[in-house]
Amino acid sequence: MSQADTEPKHHKATSREKLVIGASSLGTVFEWYDFYLYGSLATYIAAHFFSGVNETTAFIFALAAFAAGFFVRPFGALFFGRIGDIVGRKNTFLVTMAIMGLSTFVVGLLPGYDQIGVAAPIILVLMRLLQGLALGGEYGGAATYVAEHAPNNKRGLYTAWIQTTATMGLFLSLLVIMATRLLLPAEDFAEWGWRVPFLVSIVLLGVSLWIRMQLNESPVFQKMKDEGTTSKAPLAEAFGKWSNAKVAILALFGAVAGQAVVWYTGQFYALFFLEKTLKVDGFTANTLIAIGLLIGTPFFIFFGWLSDKIGRKPIIMAGCALAALTYFPLFNLLTEAANPALAAAQRNAPVVVYADQSTCSFQFDPVGRNKFDSQSCDVARAFLSRASVSYENKAAPAGAIAEIRIGDTVVRAPDTAQLSGQARADAIGAFQAEARTALDAVGYPIAAAPDAINTPLVIAILALLVIYVTMVYGPIAAMLVELFPSRIRYTSMSLPYHIGNGWFGGFLPTTAFAIVAATGNIYNGLWYPVIIALLTLVIGLILLPETYKRDIDS
Repeated sequence: MSQADTEPKHHKATSREKLVIGASSLGTVFEWYDFYLYGSLATYIAAHFFSGVNETTAFIFALAAFAAGFFVRPFGALFFGRIGDIVGRKNTFLVTMAIMGLSTFVVGLLPGYDQIGVAAPIILVLMRLLQGLALGGEYGGAATYVAEHAPNNKRGLYTAWIQTTATMGLFLSLLVIMATRLLLPAEDFAEWGWRVPFLVSIVLLGVSLWIRMQLNESPVFQKMKDEGTTSKAPLAEAFGKWSNAKVAILALFGAVAGQAVVWYTGQFYALFFLEKTLKVDGFTANTLIAIGLLIGTPFFIFFGWLSDKIGRKPIIMAGCALAALTYFPLFNLLTEAANPALAAAQRNAPVVVYADQSTCSFQFDPVGRNKFDSQSCDVARAFLSRASVSYENKAAPAGAIAEIRIGDTVVRAPDTAQLSGQARADAIGAFQAEARTALDAVGYPIAAAPDAINTPLVIAILALLVIYVTMVYGPIAAMLVELFPSRIRYTSMSLPYHIGNGWFGGFLPTTAFAIVAATGNIYNGLWYPVIIALLTLVIGLILLPETYKRDIDS
């Protein structure tokens, strides 16, 4: 008989268990808060830390600052996971929290490029690296710690509170930023007010460290330590033995990869799509996302609880399936609801670019440094991409000058290969003005009209996207804990989680944007999460075991 069968059916959380859940969750909320500030304030960070750097260096630093935190998360998982399996869960995630909070606070005080030169972006990237490493160690520690305190028949419910922390961290960061914006004039916020949310993190760090100091080591680890059965080489044991390594690989591709892309699509990409593609103003977009998060977040707890009743696997697989099947219609409906004028224009006056395809560059420029003005095809496609106009690419004869067909109107791009300097700039300016006039004539809006936004429908769509997130994310911590033995659990579960969420998920906005830019269709970026979710669905259904009745004390 498993321990799950011996647990009281109506076990109520003790005060100690409530402290474990609260302290672990609160600390992780603050870590996610710190991590998300970079993305939310990227415009101000770029202005203060990359100004004055030559174009190539600025490009490298901007990419590094964006990607560094995601890239190093698996390495943080390996480093801190090993320490957690040797030294203990509690002390390890105290260290990760301190690193995260201090590195965030340093950014709030860090002088800009105009004060200390190139040292500013270098230090910024180093702080982002430290954040990624710390986050790589935090999640596995918190999830393992809570799971090892939970009754076997309530492990999904208890760990679901940890699963709310990423969303709550994002929500908290948005609230603090919006409050600071409201309290300060726009020019003051741009000059120094953006630093306030970073500086606030030191208070959050102090509170969360004090709370976590009240905790004891997890009973499972303490028992192993007392009996002398802790792993001496968790990395070698976890990934050097095929019996354990294959479980980590299965966890990555059969669960976490799909969970990650659904998570980032439902929260980050939805915000990007609203603001950058549908041209909803930033404050409104943030407000709509925040309301969607508020509605959807309780479902983390619901699906964690439900996974204790019916299993982890059915809920995670259902979330992946629903996301893959409905993302395209939902994002089309989001366009209709948030920017109906754009949706109508796309139906009534489709845009086509005719060009010699051999002259067209790959339209991908995440930091906006490339002007794409050396060929007529680039000029035409760059204009449409920046205007977030969906278009179809069609081949023209070799050597032909590119042209845009907007409904029944044809706008010919300038032959910039034959121009330079001011003449090129003037020709591009004239073309853009003519193309903009043609777009205006058939109803393509420059921005979403606030009074035309169907707010209830937008919120409903965003809340549904968050509910998909809660389906795949709510039970995942319990499943990962249950897949691996106690002596290597921290290390083993952390690596697939952070490869999935740091790489498959973290690079989703960049990858999706690249697909959109390459194809011209504003919805094609969704193919990335759809394909990954389907891959996880197939692998998970065939190979992933159900874990919800496992005894994790061994």
